Amino acid sequence: MNNLTQVIAAVSTPPGKGGVAIIRMSGEGAFEIAERVFFPISGKNFSECKPRTQIYGHIIEDGERIDDVLATRFPGPHSYTGEDTVEIGCHGGILVTRCVLEALFRQGAVPATAGEFTRRAFINGRLTLTEAEAISDLLEAKSREQIRLSGDTARARLSSAIAKIRADLVRLMSSVYARIDYPDEDLGDFSDEELLSNIYNIKEELQNLIKTYRTGRAISEGVKTVICGKPNAGKSTLYNLLCGEDAAIVTDIPGTTRDVLERNLPLGRIMLKLSDTAGIRENENMDTVERIGVEKSRKMIEKSELLFAIFDISRPFDEEDELIIKAISEIDAPKIALLNKCDLEAVFDESKLSGFDAVIKISAKEGEAKTLDALASLVNGMFTDERIVIGQDAVISCARQHAALTRALDFLSAAAEAMELGFSQDAASSDIERALGAISELDGRAVSEEIVGDIFVRFCVGK
Repeated sequence: MNNLTQVIAAVSTPPGKGGVAIIRMSGEGAFEIAERVFFPISGKNFSECKPRTQIYGHIIEDGERIDDVLATRFPGPHSYTGEDTVEIGCHGGILVTRCVLEALFRQGAVPATAGEFTRRAFINGRLTLTEAEAISDLLEAKSREQIRLSGDTARARLSSAIAKIRADLVRLMSSVYARIDYPDEDLGDFSDEELLSNIYNIKEELQNLIKTYRTGRAISEGVKTVICGKPNAGKSTLYNLLCGEDAAIVTDIPGTTRDVLERNLPLGRIMLKLSDTAGIRENENMDTVERIGVEKSRKMIEKSELLFAIFDISRPFDEEDELIIKAISEIDAPKIALLNKCDLEAVFDESKLSGFDAVIKISAKEGEAKTLDALASLVNGMFTDERIVIGQDAVISCARQHAALTRALDFLSAAAEAMELGFSQDAASSDIERALGAISELDGRAVSEEIVGDIFVRFCVGK
């Protein structure tokens, strides 16, 4: 990251030919740099123009007009970064955009690093770390549910829920410290019974937030889902159906799929991190490449969080089907048996299936909408809480948030246990303080520089 006293600049729109490109510049001195290259047609100085209003003018350097642009100034602290910020909308050609940006660099701006604008917004108190993470997720969103989960309302609800928990913990600590420091004056707000009751209430709030993680993670990060089965059962056909295109080669030749194919795609509310694997079988006629593919399939199954085991019901149950059931029997993940080719005469012995969380009949080749609807309904019920309204309720979606909340809950449980055993409030104070520290890590008040850096490095340049 650059020094906070430096003015940073970057293109904030995707590279390539387009109608308009947006160049963003932020930092003390941004207006002065802009004035040296941007000349409003009104004849005013840029700093005299009305803030948060697009001003038409020209980018001119060394007497040469580079482009006609619209420039907007956002005086700090009422800007995205909290600093003086300038946004320039120029024509979207690659060369003209670079020329405008380089003109700013020659006047003293420096190239922004990945996520530096949002990082400055965090440092200047414009965003909490949780809100910054949501913006990162929004930029990477691949489904409507991910957009809702990372939207303004959802970010505000989560930040509000965290802020309330923190405020409640601060009040508890203030009361406990007042009682410890002045034991004879009874200055604390809470008696022992009231303190314990408040701890219980905060614990419940933490537990309710933690419960949302399974849903939030399934939507945001996705569920590692593996399609497995014997050769020619219809795995790749199902993979193509879920992808909505011919992403995998489908033939009648056993062993066509040799390597693992992977794709992230939405299914209902959640995101599947979907893998199509080579058909599992044990056959002395397999070549080296197919054997490697089968071994990869087994390893993917071991790492899976959801299994689609596909069986061809137009063929009798055989040793290869038995091999599939055995391969997944010890996997601690939801397993769905998909009885494929239900449009054909069924000769498969369904009684042989055991250990599956659900069994449904599909026709992957026909590509029926009801096949996708059935899978979406089933899988969403396994990984999401339908009572949660995405975009309206406070939902956590990343491991860092879950870990911080879990630590806070553990510390509060220890504090409650001390109070229940009849110890004085000072015996619970250290655990309450640790719980407050965990919450402060969550919203970024006491987080390490390493964690902050890891979050913002995932951003694109210009955001």
